[in-house]
Amino acid sequence: MGNVTLEHVTKRYADVTAVDDMNLDIADGEFVTLVGPSGCGKSTTLETMAGLTIPSEGTITIAGEDVTTRPPKDRDIAMVFQNIALFPHMDVHDNMSFGLRLRDFPSEEIDRRVERAAEILQIEALVDRMPDELSGGQRQRVAIGRAIVREPAVFLMDEPLANLDAKLRVHMRTELQRLHKELDTTIIYVTHDQAEAMTMSDRIAVMNEGHLQQIAPPLVCYDEPANLFVAGFIGSPSMNFVEGRVESGEIATPSFDVAFDPGQVPELVAGDDVTVGVRPEDVYPAENASELANPTRPIRARTDVLEPMGDEIFVYLVLRGEDASDAEAATTEAASARGADELLMSVEPDSDLAGDEDIEVVLDRRKIHVFDTETGDAVCHDILRSEAMGGGHPGAREET
Repeated sequence: MGNVTLEHVTKRYADVTAVDDMNLDIADGEFVTLVGPSGCGKSTTLETMAGLTIPSEGTITIAGEDVTTRPPKDRDIAMVFQNIALFPHMDVHDNMSFGLRLRDFPSEEIDRRVERAAEILQIEALVDRMPDELSGGQRQRVAIGRAIVREPAVFLMDEPLANLDAKLRVHMRTELQRLHKELDTTIIYVTHDQAEAMTMSDRIAVMNEGHLQQIAPPLVCYDEPANLFVAGFIGSPSMNFVEGRVESGEIATPSFDVAFDPGQVPELVAGDDVTVGVRPEDVYPAENASELANPTRPIRARTDVLEPMGDEIFVYLVLRGEDASDAEAATTEAASARGADELLMSVEPDSDLAGDEDIEVVLDRRKIHVFDTETGDAVCHDILRSEAMGGGHPGAREET
């Protein structure tokens, strides 16, 4: 069994708290990714699981046994690091079997495990080669094979793809998913790359400043982020945010208003300061409003920068506001000087939009997220049909 539980785990270094009151419950065979910006505490959390760091407070259990103070060798785990660190004077077979030989495993058992790992990783033809004869991806597979031969209950991976080029990283992501299916073993993975987290994981644990922000399946974190941090971190490009205030039957911002039915969304209380969030793919040119069942009223904007990406174009918009005169909004510089809100919109690659063009856009009201500006917590994710964010809403934090 490879279930891992962290209960109120805290790690302090002098006056710095790297991990604060972390609670995680990872099921046997699950692929969970810890994701967040540099310095958020994800690697420290992984190191406490591995036994490389002893937590200041809290308890860590693996397969139901308390391992909080046990050394790494007694935890039935194997770790893959960012630095591949193969022994340059040993061939692939000896690199993969090194840990087993240190533990005096029989040679027959060592060969069996190395052959099985090489078959899983499709490196059977490489076992007699030296590390300097391998590509970066092949060396990374050998490092993973070195962990596989241990046949541990839990794999811990600390940014193992970080040193690979972009194309190889995409390939290795697929390989790791296949590996997880083949081994059916718990994998806990650390990365700052949200694409890795979204594509590989059963659940992702989003961290910031030592705190767990949300743990949920990837699409739940994307569609129903628990707070402003998760909403801004998950998704590339990031979600648009515009500050506003709840009024009777609408959310008023400096540049546009969003109508809603107070009877359908009781958690939006008149007088509350809120932040409206909308993803770029949920912003549309007003001429395409007929595609939406519930668009907002047209919003006046001016195109600023266009970024063709091949399959889409990102259009940076400066919102003109309802009361901006044509003279005041004639340039994006004037709009920026007024502190006007900005939006990022994604359009089809054949769009004929150009820079410095006055247009109108609409938002998909079913995809508008609302957050409490003071606390940052999510209030609702659908202003047409909503549930309070407390009792069991699927976008709420699963664990904190």
